[in-house]
Amino acid sequence: MDRSLTGFIRALRLAGVPASPAEAIDAARALALIGFADRATLKYALGVALAKTAQDKATHDRVFDMYHSLAQTDEAARAALPLQRASMQEVPPRTGQAPTDLGLNAHGGRSHRDELDAALRQAADQVGVDEIRFASQIPFFVRQILQALDLPALAARLGARSQDPTTPTPIEASALQALSAWLQGQAKAWVTQRFELFGQPATEQFMTEVAVHRPLGRMGPPDIERMKIAVARMAKRLAAKHSQRRRRRREGHIDLRRTLRANAGHDGVPFHLKMKQQRRDKPRLVVVCDVSGSVASHVRFLLLFLYALQGTVTDLRSFCFSHRLLNVDTALQTLPFDEAMDLILREVGGAATDYGQAWIDLLDLHADCIDRHTTLLILGDARSNHTPPRLDLFTQLADRAKRVVWLCNEPPARWGSGDSCMHQYRPLCTHVSHCASASDLERAIDEALEAYT
Repeated sequence: MDRSLTGFIRALRLAGVPASPAEAIDAARALALIGFADRATLKYALGVALAKTAQDKATHDRVFDMYHSLAQTDEAARAALPLQRASMQEVPPRTGQAPTDLGLNAHGGRSHRDELDAALRQAADQVGVDEIRFASQIPFFVRQILQALDLPALAARLGARSQDPTTPTPIEASALQALSAWLQGQAKAWVTQRFELFGQPATEQFMTEVAVHRPLGRMGPPDIERMKIAVARMAKRLAAKHSQRRRRRREGHIDLRRTLRANAGHDGVPFHLKMKQQRRDKPRLVVVCDVSGSVASHVRFLLLFLYALQGTVTDLRSFCFSHRLLNVDTALQTLPFDEAMDLILREVGGAATDYGQAWIDLLDLHADCIDRHTTLLILGDARSNHTPPRLDLFTQLADRAKRVVWLCNEPPARWGSGDSCMHQYRPLCTHVSHCASASDLERAIDEALEAYT
């Protein structure tokens, strides 16, 4: 596969477009047919092969313009100067003017410029600039590129070519300084752009992975912004995983008795296969989220995950409470996350916790949404502010539901301490676990959905 294409696909994946190996092969075939000459056609063809959604297409176009603008003089650079080094990468035209002292803008200037570009890209390839990860590495790679360029030898070669071939003269010191300054600027621009393509996305992915495993109570504003992306990916991953499982389950196994009966008229030759059908419930979740003051440090993230689940589970009912219970489906489905969160916290957040009242409201106003096909998922610390826990009502909810899963943001060592009712609720739950991070929450949701596959 063409090296420039593999680099582009790598940059595309780092930008968040999940280009699969099969799609990369399609892109390689398109490139073989179209070539690099017509950039507009190539951009369209690669977009069709690699981008699946409108958002992916927008990202593809942005990365394409950034990446392939670096390769406009590929063929000219390759033909301009067969440098006496190993394999040469494509060379981009850089912004800014090359020094006129060397005659780069006079007769023969195009080949001089191509030679400089070719040397710059070859030096960048030699020092591995595409492996850049942090902005602090930019000066280091610039120095490495300039050292690899062997500036005096390059300047002497260019100076000799700028003069009469029969009487070459050494390049002047002022021209050498101008060339050095120009190449330094070009090298810095090159490394900066490679960082934007490869380093910055990789750094963000690393920081997002750190945030995913960070305790919810220790997240700051930058982590929340990263988690918006991470949680959306988690929800998408869960949706894809469990839809595939359901499709595999629906295929079933051959029912031998029914197959033999159906093909009795064909002397038992199984022209018509009959499959064993296993009835599977569609995932139905009722999520009850505590947004009281005792979980204030976790509320934003819990609501963020609840917001992302709207596109994961087709049959999902969402409720929030501190003192009274409120159905928040409309807010989560119709408003941007920040607006939805502000509305929910304004309506039900911050009051004294009363789990007993939440069970009363759930049974009195929304009992019809819980049946033997439903998983009741509770997000909260089970601290009821010394109000009655109403275990009788919670028992009714547990009896009505298929499963009851409780995700507690407090560690088990604190369960039952102070006003915690966790030990009282725990025997009535199918599963109880400590939910300390985003990865814990994803795993718990995954286990809840597995009951339907």
